[in-house]
Amino acid sequence: MLTNKMVVIIATDAPIGVALNTAALLGVGLGRHHDDTVGPDTADADGTPHTGMCAYPIPILRSDDLGALRAQAAARPEVTVHDMHQVAQQARTYDQMSSTLAGTKPEDIQYLGLALYGPRSAIDSLTGALPLYR
Repeated sequence: MLTNKMVVIIATDAPIGVALNTAALLGVGLGRHHDDTVGPDTADADGTPHTGMCAYPIPILRSDDLGALRAQAAARPEVTVHDMHQVAQQARTYDQMSSTLAGTKPEDIQYLGLALYGPRSAIDSLTGALPLYR
């Protein structure tokens, strides 16, 4: 049984294209920072290789207040927080995003999504009341 859990939370008002892009980018961030999240390569009955996939189910949830949720999650040292914000979504390059973000006050950041990873109990306590993204 997996003792850790990961979830992705998308802003309720995000347009579908932004929501899908946000979920994809957050998944890449999770995979990069947590080696145990991606399983080994596999093969089918004919021996055709298939690259490793995420070893965890990832519920996609939605929230109206990602800023507050991010602050709550960040206050828990056992939880890793990955975020996607409007600064990144509007930037053309990573360097542009980085320099713009460096000049943006925390209270002015509009979050489009979060990915949380950590002990199941911690993640459940933070996100248990959130609805599924539908």
